[in-house]
Amino acid sequence: MLSRVLSSAVLGIEAATVEVEVDLARGLPAFSIVGLPETAVKESKDRVKAAIKNSGYKFPNDRITVNLAPANIKKEGTGFDLPIALGILAASGQLGSASLDAHLFSGELSLDGSVKPVCGCLSIADKARRQGLKGIFVPAANAEEAAVVGGLEVFGAQNLPQVVSMLRGEGTMMAVVVKPDELFKQEDAAVLDFAEVKGQQHVKRALEIAAAGGHNVLMIGPPGSGKTMLAKRLPTILPPLNLEEALETTKIHSVAGLLPANQSLVLRRPFRSPHHTISDAGLIGGGAIPRPGEVSLAHNGVLFLDELPEYRKNVLEVLRQPLEARTVTISRAALSLTYPASFMLVAAMNPCPCGYFTDPQHTCQCTNNQIQRYRAKISGPLLDRIDIHVEVPAVSYRDLSAVPAGEASETIRKRILAARRIQARRFAAANIFSNSHMTSSYIRRYCRVGKEASHLLEMAVDKLGLSARAYIRILKVSRTIADLDGKRSIEAEHVSEALQYRSFSSNYSI
Repeated sequence: MLSRVLSSAVLGIEAATVEVEVDLARGLPAFSIVGLPETAVKESKDRVKAAIKNSGYKFPNDRITVNLAPANIKKEGTGFDLPIALGILAASGQLGSASLDAHLFSGELSLDGSVKPVCGCLSIADKARRQGLKGIFVPAANAEEAAVVGGLEVFGAQNLPQVVSMLRGEGTMMAVVVKPDELFKQEDAAVLDFAEVKGQQHVKRALEIAAAGGHNVLMIGPPGSGKTMLAKRLPTILPPLNLEEALETTKIHSVAGLLPANQSLVLRRPFRSPHHTISDAGLIGGGAIPRPGEVSLAHNGVLFLDELPEYRKNVLEVLRQPLEARTVTISRAALSLTYPASFMLVAAMNPCPCGYFTDPQHTCQCTNNQIQRYRAKISGPLLDRIDIHVEVPAVSYRDLSAVPAGEASETIRKRILAARRIQARRFAAANIFSNSHMTSSYIRRYCRVGKEASHLLEMAVDKLGLSARAYIRILKVSRTIADLDGKRSIEAEHVSEALQYRSFSSNYSI
């Protein structure tokens, strides 16, 4: 007898429908799974057999063949346990197949029949909704995550008998309902605040510009000057996630298995700070079956690289492509997957190995060769892709002992939101969310400069030897500064300020 159950395989951050076909035939008892299954899927045979028996059902003593179609898609994970078990019960006549066609099933089975959580349920639910299915059965721990999609019934399964009883019409399960708008209202207040940062007004200004336009930032300064402290507070002034961004960000974290058990939606912009010993695969993503890396986990948020020259050079160089394309494509022999990677890069570094090259209070102990080797780890093409370079000097005692606090994050955020609203109106017809995403046509249209500003740019390009990419990024930063100033046109003062953030080479010459 043959039965069919719908399930799903996660590819990248999207899901593909998989038809689980179960055939029972006379012959010596055997249990085989075909359809390009990986190890975890092959091991489901033992879990499914024990779960069916321990749940009080009869495991057929026949030749069982399970086909996961289409067979050209690699099947990974433990989410096929539940649909395989239901297919076996339906094929052996212990479960009617009428309800199986309208629902999609995913879940890992424990040996006692309980249903354990799996990764990627949000992507699976989104696929089921787009396919027009009536509902989806997922582990109870993943039910709220799947219900965020809306438009279909989501049932949280505790165990196999509960699902079978529901499908037989003998029992009932309440569909889980989640209202995303209410989740955003429950967002906790930020713990960190820019008001806690003493001094460094010009650095705060640079970070405000970066947040307003989505620009990349490099902070250079001696140890203890507050680079890490400032970077950690950057997410508190970024615009809040909208529902579309939150869903896409949640998909990535769900696929990676990093979504907390009590959280159904990522409500805050991610802040990822990988250690400098990370590999290129850990940063970009990879593995035999590609998984998202730090650049994708930072999607719609901030990727902070502290002590930038301490990262291996080959690791830093792989950042060049996602900084431009805002996606990461990982190719393997069996498949090629693309992950989104639209993030703000915030990097921090010392001016030299000892850290005191520009500090008037300390003597630098480094030789010229040591400093050159230290800075050579950061290539010119990578520096070109960082819009804002800002010096973070040591904080004076006067600033440290000052009683008045600085501006609060909420105050800065209001100005940034006003600038973002200008950009939203400007790019309403395009899939662009900030000035840093502008393409060439939009740069020509919205980044025109007057004669005085053009003269400033000409002198800067000649004196600093700026590349075409650096020139374009200066225009983008100038456009953001003008938006913060509420001006329609880019003026000389906006260009002048933007040029101050491209002076890494001249300020740190040996």
